[in-house]
Amino acid sequence: MSASIPFRLTAPFKPTGDQPAAIKKLVEGANRGEKHQTLLGATGTGKTFTMANIVQQVQRPTLVLAHNKTLAAQLCNEFQLFFPDNAVSYFVSYYDYYQPEAYLPTTDTYIEKDASINEEIEKFRHAATYNLLTRRDVLIVASVSCIYGLGDVEDYEALAIKLERGQPIKRDHLLRRLTDIQYRRAGMDFKQGMFHVLGDTVEIFPPAGDTAIRLEVPFDEIETIQEVDSFTGEVLQELQDVMIFPASHNVTSKEKIDRAIDRIKADLDEREKEFLKANELVKAERIRTRTEYDIEMLKETGYCTGIENYVRYFHDGPAGSPPSTLLDYFPDDFLLIIDESHISIPQVGGMYEGNYSRKQTLVDFGFRLPSAHDNRPLRFEEFEQRTPQRIYVSATPGKYEFKNTPKERLVEQIIRPTGLLDPPVTVKPSKHQIDDIFEEVKATLKRKERVLITTLTKKSAEDLTQYLKDAGQKVRYLHSDVETMERIEILRQLRMGEIDILVGINLLREGLDLPEVSFIAILDADKQGFLRSRDALIQTIGRAARNVNGHVTLYADKMTDAMKGALDETNRRRTIQEAYNVKHGITPQTIIKAVRNIAEEGKKLELRRPKYDHTKIPKDEKKRLMEELEKQMELAAQNLEFEKAADLRDEVELLRREL
Repeated sequence: MSASIPFRLTAPFKPTGDQPAAIKKLVEGANRGEKHQTLLGATGTGKTFTMANIVQQVQRPTLVLAHNKTLAAQLCNEFQLFFPDNAVSYFVSYYDYYQPEAYLPTTDTYIEKDASINEEIEKFRHAATYNLLTRRDVLIVASVSCIYGLGDVEDYEALAIKLERGQPIKRDHLLRRLTDIQYRRAGMDFKQGMFHVLGDTVEIFPPAGDTAIRLEVPFDEIETIQEVDSFTGEVLQELQDVMIFPASHNVTSKEKIDRAIDRIKADLDEREKEFLKANELVKAERIRTRTEYDIEMLKETGYCTGIENYVRYFHDGPAGSPPSTLLDYFPDDFLLIIDESHISIPQVGGMYEGNYSRKQTLVDFGFRLPSAHDNRPLRFEEFEQRTPQRIYVSATPGKYEFKNTPKERLVEQIIRPTGLLDPPVTVKPSKHQIDDIFEEVKATLKRKERVLITTLTKKSAEDLTQYLKDAGQKVRYLHSDVETMERIEILRQLRMGEIDILVGINLLREGLDLPEVSFIAILDADKQGFLRSRDALIQTIGRAARNVNGHVTLYADKMTDAMKGALDETNRRRTIQEAYNVKHGITPQTIIKAVRNIAEEGKKLELRRPKYDHTKIPKDEKKRLMEELEKQMELAAQNLEFEKAADLRDEVELLRREL
């Protein structure tokens, strides 16, 4: 492992309010080896900044677990700003589309695995594991993807190729070694995980970055090693040595493949006998044919479609062994921070069972050997064993956090740096609720602020949107059927004032700060269920805590326990916040967050300095660069990073004009 620099936090502000006390207490607990700690942080109190301060003071590799890709992307962006000199990585599922292998016995339908891999995300995943194996100043923001099988860390590290200037090596031997670790020879394209050769020059495009490695290998010796721009060929720096990690995480040695094939054959024979003994001739023939085909592919190429279903055989583990995951790439002393733990922990706990049920059907009907069960996410107890120290972060911690965290390790952070209070909450009857909402909308629009309305069903969201539209309001709805790009545009329109009202079911999922919103209406607040639980109500109420005029109305005909719990907690926090403001003479201020109008930015296209110097890019490479930037733009769009997507779109437009 190369020498690392310390974590260095860069921020234009310092901890304020109850942040310093929270940071001090959590750092003390982490340094003492406390297994469970909880940060109960109200919405808008700067929990991410607190996390960053903890990482800087603890100085250990850190995994931040988020419950979806969007939140993970936003956290990663924030941590990259806080730690510009350190290795901050993003690790989420790399599938844009994923249809798992399955069999439906009732209709005798076999569904083959089908997936579309996002190459940009795959690059980030490789960057994460590369950083973990080469330095200690590493912070990785990951989704629940981190508990799924990733490939054995020992094989991945052992098969890496270290190259040094002056090292004797035959060019053809180097090319064979690259092929063995899943690199492909480039054809028309030159992308991550490829190499190409011109005379004594070998260029390798590692999967973890955007630059290539150029080697000059005359007379069977490495003369120079250079890092070069993959598009222009421009030399970025001279290197003394370089480590080339495998192009795939599921990579292993030929010796292990040979041993694995022997074990696969033995299990195949045993499984076939079981089917024949039960007179299941079709299943016996099916398992024999499918498995022998995979064996032949493994012999010839070292890989087969569905290789993850044979993971047990490569690592000599017994049946039921947990898979190697991202957690195994971390050193033993790493710190785990679980963001929005009230959602993330149940999500981790629920992954195993659904996967097991689908696999069992494939095994029962002869589509897979029983070893397929070892290609799985971790069970929750296995996750606990692999995460020695955890800090749970949530405005509404769940039962698991409260059960496991000692009372003295439960740390509150409810004072906002802006002095903003939790919003006042009013309960009103559902009768005449639309009339009341109209009055609130009028008052809100007069202040040039925005409105959120939450409903319980898609149909009611759409119907209410249409009703408000017919009444002359600028309104849109937002739910899971709305495409990603359109969702981004709707949220931008809300912030820009092009629409005034947003109607949705679970607007918490968007993970965006909307300081322009000052009124939130929660319809059917007394309907018991997930979206009207105590915690969900507290989270929704917190959406109005970024505006000094923020207030919330619950429309209900009875007071439920969930409503009472949410009101009590909100009022408790509000009382503490008011007392703090009075004591320190603080006047609450609405959060100011700049909004860039993407349409206007497009008009300034000619004035924008491009990311790449287009004059240095060969004409035949510009099309490939344009395609690469389009992929990055799509990823930014999926993660709701619409400002970044706008920059990339402008870059693509410049290239398109030149072509």
